[in-house]
Amino acid sequence: MSNDALLVLDRVCKSFGPVQVIDEVTVEVHAGKVSVLLGENGAGKSTLIKMIAGVHSADSGRILMDGKEVQIPDTKASEALGIATIHQELNLVPSMTIAENITLGRVPRRFGIINRREMRRIAREALDQLGLNLDVNTPVGDLGLAQQQLVEIAKALSLDARVLILDEPTAALTNAEIAGLFEVVNQLKTKGVGMVFISHHLDEIAAIGDFVNVLRDGKFIATVPADTPENELVRLMVGRDIDAQFPRQTATPGEQHLLSVENLSVGALQNISLSVRPGEVVALAGLMGAGRTELIRAIAGADKYTSGTVKVAGKKLPRNDVAAATRAGLGHVPEDRKTQGLVLDASVAENIGYATMASTAKAGLVDRKGQRERAEKVAARLRIRMGNIDQPIRSLSGGNQQKAVFGRWFSAGAKVLLLDEPTRGVDVGAKVEIYELINEITSSGGCVLMASSELPEVLGMSDRVLVMSQGRIAGELATNEATQDSIMALAVSNVHREDEMGKK
Repeated sequence: MSNDALLVLDRVCKSFGPVQVIDEVTVEVHAGKVSVLLGENGAGKSTLIKMIAGVHSADSGRILMDGKEVQIPDTKASEALGIATIHQELNLVPSMTIAENITLGRVPRRFGIINRREMRRIAREALDQLGLNLDVNTPVGDLGLAQQQLVEIAKALSLDARVLILDEPTAALTNAEIAGLFEVVNQLKTKGVGMVFISHHLDEIAAIGDFVNVLRDGKFIATVPADTPENELVRLMVGRDIDAQFPRQTATPGEQHLLSVENLSVGALQNISLSVRPGEVVALAGLMGAGRTELIRAIAGADKYTSGTVKVAGKKLPRNDVAAATRAGLGHVPEDRKTQGLVLDASVAENIGYATMASTAKAGLVDRKGQRERAEKVAARLRIRMGNIDQPIRSLSGGNQQKAVFGRWFSAGAKVLLLDEPTRGVDVGAKVEIYELINEITSSGGCVLMASSELPEVLGMSDRVLVMSQGRIAGELATNEATQDSIMALAVSNVHREDEMGKK
């Protein structure tokens, strides 16, 4: 243990019931340094940072700040020590303004009355640190996911923290926004702020980190330099070598279209037509706001489109009817699994079984025994790490929650899978398992339409790429001929065209 460490977790342990999630882990945070916390989903990273944030108390071990043992019984105590935490799940109130969210819990007052002018000044100053030109009076619910993430970061920065914990802060950000965040991180380093950074994007580690603490199954494995080769980091994380990061197994596509979309329009989407054949993975690429999520949701029946048709195996689906889409063999893994894909207080078994609840009912009653047995088989097949099938799904790690959403559609026998950012917030080991599930769908005659912001994933796991720009399909590329540059050129094509029109 270093004498100059700003914050130290010394041999801490934590169990939830019979499951020990942290087992005598020691990690250090140094002033002006970024300590990357690396491990698979379920390795204990989130539990560890929640100890620092005052959400969980350690069962044993010590937490030291400036060399002195401290107690962090709650989040207020954490903030009082100069610790700010940006959790993977955003802690924002959608109905409140940006200014109200940033000052939540420490509202400035004058003569006992809320000082809204000072509130706006604090918020404006915090946003300016990130270069965010947002109106502080805007309700947070009106912002997109990426902007909400940046507001959460601004909220933490407004605390003038000595220790800043960033749990997956880049998951919903564009490359430009990530670059802006990294500039802020580097500025904070020069001010002596110590940071803990969690990311599943291995390419970010060398760009922002100083050293890496690797966890596996709740145990400390090693501390290594941030420029350690990625294959070695993967080996430390998962305890084995992963031969192929993108294990796409191409299948010979069938002749008939399994999914057909013709002239679909809704909101900013304009006359979208596409088709996917059995055995194919077709990727939707494009900039944030290009319309990928809106298209996926319309096809899935989650949103009503104004015109056009969607067909599965030649059968036209009714608009805005998720149940009909499910009966036709269409499954949807949404962008935000927590708010759109899961019932967090329900069990793992219940979440896996929602798509088959109606079809397997007997005399109008839910087949609870059958649902549980099917869920257990799917959970074992997908290697979902959990205590038992009856525990609330909110207690699972992000990667295992995502596999449970996939499991729902495997249980339902879906032949068309609509995936929206399927590996966001998922570690490299779980990513490979999800990619293998995609292979399983296509090898059995199904097809996949996948929206992804990760261009390596797009190129590594698809057969064709449809590039979207401002609500249109700007072009199609065969994956074996596509490059990141050619995809981006199409993604910005309509943007540039409209800019030129505006100048004229």
